[in-house]
Amino acid sequence: PDALRAAIDGGADAVYLGGGSFHARMHADNFGTQEALTDAISLAHFWGVKVYVTLNTMVYDRELDAALAQAEQAARAGADALIVADAGLASQLRLALPDLPLHASTQMDNRTAGKVKFLADAGFRQVVLARELSLEQIRKIHETVPQTPLEVFVHGALCVSYSGQCYVSQHCFGRSANRGECAQFCRLAFDMVDAD
Repeated sequence: PDALRAAIDGGADAVYLGGGSFHARMHADNFGTQEALTDAISLAHFWGVKVYVTLNTMVYDRELDAALAQAEQAARAGADALIVADAGLASQLRLALPDLPLHASTQMDNRTAGKVKFLADAGFRQVVLARELSLEQIRKIHETVPQTPLEVFVHGALCVSYSGQCYVSQHCFGRSANRGECAQFCRLAFDMVDAD
C-alpha cells in the first residue's frame, strides 16, 4: 500500500500489484482481500492511474479454480488488465472474463518477435518483454510487430537468468522463482575461484 501511494504521488500513469496468491512477489505486502484490492484500485482510479493485477506465476492444475476466483476478484475490484504468466490460465481467463484485457508477463520469456506475435495472435493485448533484452533487441521486436504494445523494465531487479527460466532458487533453496518465491539467489555475494 505504501508503494502504491508513492507511485501515485510520483506521477505513475499505471501500476501493477498482486492479490493474495499467484504473483511473483509472494513475500511482499500485497492486496489479498477483496476489500484491500477494491480500495487500492479505487484510489488509483481516483487519480487517473490504471491498475494491472498480476497473476504472473505458473499455476498447477489443482490451483486453477483458485486462480480463476482471484482473477474474478480483480475484475470485480475494477482492474484494468491482468498480467498473466501461465498460458493454460490465460486460455481459461479468456473464457471466464472475455472483456478483461490480458498482458503477457515477462515470466513467459518474451524475448523474440516471433514469441510476441504468437502472444498477440493468442489474444494478449500487451506484452511485457524479458528484462534481459538490449535496446537494439527491443527495437527489432517493435519493428517486426509494431501493432503490439510492448512494456519494458527500465529499473528494478535483473537476474542472471532469463525471465521465466530460472530454476536456481528452487534447486538451492527449495523456493521456485517461477512460483513467486524467488530467494534472490543472484543477489548474494560470490567469490570466483579458479584452478589456482
